[in-house]
Amino acid sequence: MTPKHEKQEFVTVLVRDPRTQKEDSWHSYIDYEIFIHTNSMCFTRKTSCVRRRFREFVWLRQRLQSNAALIQLPELPSKTPFFNMNNPHHVDHRRQGLQEFLEKVLQDALLLSDSRLHLFLQTQLSPEDMEACVSGQTKYSVADAIHKFASLNRRFPVEDEERKKGENDADSDSESSSSGLGPSGDSISCGCKARPASEES
Repeated sequence: MTPKHEKQEFVTVLVRDPRTQKEDSWHSYIDYEIFIHTNSMCFTRKTSCVRRRFREFVWLRQRLQSNAALIQLPELPSKTPFFNMNNPHHVDHRRQGLQEFLEKVLQDALLLSDSRLHLFLQTQLSPEDMEACVSGQTKYSVADAIHKFASLNRRFPVEDEERKKGENDADSDSESSSSGLGPSGDSISCGCKARPASEES
């Protein structure tokens, strides 16, 4: 018997909170928080937050395009020499363009099957490390990397202590990973506050 009241799948993605990061004494860049909330079976974690910079989006688009040659990928906001990091309008215009790019990408089932997309959205791995992971050159799998990032990205110490208390109360429920990446329990939250799916940018 198959239930007829299956929930419709959704993926909410928000690109928000632009921040200026110093690369060195001469160079700075802006990165953006990518917030994901979903019930889709395609995703290892249902809620996640990572920070990415513009050039990582450029890398992602190139990789997705090379792996799905027949699909016309959405465009990123244009990289203009007149972009001013101190101009809030410029920064917000780019943020909006990056969000629209991800919204369109996440509507395509073929692109959703690309492991690079999931590593980009749910870990803080560099492009080089993402490539190595997808190519099987790391001792951890894509799912291991995503679980490990979630366990490292707890923002609220209270959640940490509650989880430890729960593990002590029920030893049979504790999970361990043989990947060398540490715990991978789904109870670990990234600590992001969920926002309504209907929110407009």
